[in-house]
Amino acid sequence: MSEITNKEVFNRATGLLVIEVINSNPNGDPDKESDPRWRNDQRGEITPVSFKRKVRDLVEDKEGVFWKDISQKLGLNDGFDILEKRDRDRKEIINLLDKDQEAFKRKFWDGRVFGNTFLEEGSSTSVKTGVVQFGLGVSVAPIQIERLTTTNKSGVEKGKDRGMAPLSYRIVQHGIYCLPFFINPSVAFKTGCTKQDIDLLLKIIPYAYRLTASYIRTNVDFVHAWYIEHKTPLGSCSDFKLIDALTPRKLKEEDTEKPSTSRADYHIPKIEDVPEELRKKVLSIRDLMEEI
Repeated sequence: MSEITNKEVFNRATGLLVIEVINSNPNGDPDKESDPRWRNDQRGEITPVSFKRKVRDLVEDKEGVFWKDISQKLGLNDGFDILEKRDRDRKEIINLLDKDQEAFKRKFWDGRVFGNTFLEEGSSTSVKTGVVQFGLGVSVAPIQIERLTTTNKSGVEKGKDRGMAPLSYRIVQHGIYCLPFFINPSVAFKTGCTKQDIDLLLKIIPYAYRLTASYIRTNVDFVHAWYIEHKTPLGSCSDFKLIDALTPRKLKEEDTEKPSTSRADYHIPKIEDVPEELRKKVLSIRDLMEEI
């Protein structure tokens, strides 16, 4: 990968991921015995860290089907290592930061896109914040959590002919979550983030759940993955107004504080539901799910 000068200018963008959860745990809470995360008003949560982990996993797996396909399509070579991974060599990374910060930027894709907290010892100049920021995903309505005991045919305890995991299977019956994200090009020159880096992220998002599914997270996916590009790098309208226009709502006002049972309980906006005066203020509104 050539030296990053990042003179390429790209526009601000507002994103909204509309996520449907069916009999799955989209994000377990270690403080609540791995219950699906929920807040005081019983609405479910998906943390930014949880979602970014899935994105990073797809880039990190260089032998995986996804990376082999997307890297060929986008012409990606070196410069797409992952900084936030389990087997990283901290001393090696600190040495790279100390000797050549530009090489550090060129090496780690997630460092360029999300920023990093891998601070150089004794320095306050290392990049801390990134171009892309994911917010907290919150369910539109309260969620209903089911807890089931699972069993294992083979016994694992002395004197027992089967294994038991009391109340270990913890799932959300149904929920529609909204997770916002933002593209802020004003810090791209600090992290070395390029438009190609953002293009890769947009290609990853639609596959983030379906290609990282697990035993407890079998049925989580996007209803819509909205990406709204503004007309300028500084932004051409309110992020909040765009997000509000595309946020699903319960069809019946009296059901607002009740858990949903299916997608049919909601009005889920489409592009034409965005007020015309807002649409005129942005360059484009894309549903990334339509680009798979």
